Amino acid sequence: MNRGFGFDLPRRAVRGRIVGQRRFVAWMIRGSMRKGRAMGESTCYERFPWSIVVLANLVGLTIYAVGTYLLWQLGLWWGVLYLLYCAWMEWRLLTKSCVNCYYYGKVCGFGKGKLCAALFKQGDPEQFGAKPISWRDLIPDMGVLVFPVVGGLILLVSDFRWVAAALLVILIALCTGGNAVVRGSFACKYCKQREIRCPAEQLFSKQAPAEQGARSV
Repeated sequence: MNRGFGFDLPRRAVRGRIVGQRRFVAWMIRGSMRKGRAMGESTCYERFPWSIVVLANLVGLTIYAVGTYLLWQLGLWWGVLYLLYCAWMEWRLLTKSCVNCYYYGKVCGFGKGKLCAALFKQGDPEQFGAKPISWRDLIPDMGVLVFPVVGGLILLVSDFRWVAAALLVILIALCTGGNAVVRGSFACKYCKQREIRCPAEQLFSKQAPAEQGARSV
């Protein structure tokens, strides 16, 4: 009985957090984009300032570090597997998106344009955003948050510790609010690729009318 309840609680909590994360991130990014358009801002960086690159990577690396620590508490191999998963996510981004991005070989908001050019051959810029994405396509990205959240909840249920609880809150805050602010206010806001064609912006822009229609019903 206790074991079943302990593992059922993380599953229910994670499902609720995934839905909340999706809505919150979409709301934050859409709000920033609407604000920029309302002010008539169309400035895009050909080369992003290093301050933005450092901030963006600081948030990302902190997420990876906190997630690794939480899973490490369940066992060494859980932490190692999570690090390998994060590395695969970065490789997936570089090979599937960055090779076709406008910022290939340039300093983008996350600095991956330069890194990608050093590791992989340039792809076809016309392929960037050629295929629309859905929330289902973002499931692997959500795993960066979901896996350590599940691990953190298991830790709290089995042996409550304030350190784990605090890190869990920090992780969720960075993955939702932190990422939304970095992308909506610094990176995506001044991205040239967003003006050309970006499937992520198309996804968030499509989500806005749907939510407004749901509220009016």
